[in-house]
Amino acid sequence: MVKRRPGTPTLEEVAAHAGVGRGTVSRVINNAAGVKESTRRAVQQAIEELGYVPNLAARSLAGRRADAVALVLTEPDWRQFAEPFFSEIVRSLGDALVDTGMQLLLTLVRSEDERQRFLEYARGGRVDGILLISVHAGDRLPDMLAEARLPTVLLGRRSGDEYVSYVDADNAGGARSAVSHLLERGRRTIATITGPLDMYAAQSRLRGYQDALALAGLKVTRSLVAEGDFTEESGRRAMAELLERHPDIDGVLAASDTTAVGALHTLRAAGRRVPEDVAVIGFDDFPLAQSTQPRLTTVRQPLEEIGRAMVRLLMEEMEEPAVAWRHVILRTELVVRESS
Repeated sequence: MVKRRPGTPTLEEVAAHAGVGRGTVSRVINNAAGVKESTRRAVQQAIEELGYVPNLAARSLAGRRADAVALVLTEPDWRQFAEPFFSEIVRSLGDALVDTGMQLLLTLVRSEDERQRFLEYARGGRVDGILLISVHAGDRLPDMLAEARLPTVLLGRRSGDEYVSYVDADNAGGARSAVSHLLERGRRTIATITGPLDMYAAQSRLRGYQDALALAGLKVTRSLVAEGDFTEESGRRAMAELLERHPDIDGVLAASDTTAVGALHTLRAAGRRVPEDVAVIGFDDFPLAQSTQPRLTTVRQPLEEIGRAMVRLLMEEMEEPAVAWRHVILRTELVVRESS
């Protein structure tokens, strides 16, 4: 017989004892669908060993849930939905929700009218929580959801002062490591193609690029920066602009892998060899990075971990709203291939 610890065990202690998250314990207690049998047994054993007594009032409240999570895309540009980032993050979030018994509802919110309609929809109890992706600076939707006390987690953030719970990658650090790699390879005229600069992720990657050059004692030249929008077409256009301004460019950091693909196309058309004449680095590490010619050096975003962290934070907020907003920043990794 296992000796029980003194005091009343908490849901967190049961979760830690069973090696699962709070949300999983709650779903077992409420007999929700979508929990693996082995996981259910582990939780039930932890409950028995610790002597945990479920809160019946909380169980009653949980019984009125919608068992649905809204994945809200706030990107106004339809072209963006064709980019690999969206399919990859939807897959990551879907995988993270598999064991929760929650349905993932995809919702597009691109105008003020759509924001108001979605807010009323969410307030009506049709979803239990909201995952927001592709949020631009100045978007009021996170504030509206926070004011309505609806559990919400952002992918990324609107600014460095973001207060709503979010999960983000270390965009500035990833860009610094990429530019440092180019410098170590002897490159000195290094350009960057940014993402849309009303997005904090794009601003952070630009800041990382600038920081790495400054740390190396190199002048940060505005004409070596061209704004894109994460698409392949913007990579083609921006690379052509950069070559016209600086024919001596020998290194490029693109703000996404698809943007890097566009840059590679323009360099090839201009007769520039990669990496002999110009080294190219992308950002994301999507599968397409391994199918380019040459294969693309890139900064890997941990999308699987991002999806799991977003779902974990959301489930915790749904179970028991926290006093403080929670902010998670995950490390990136430079993956070196033939393009640099």
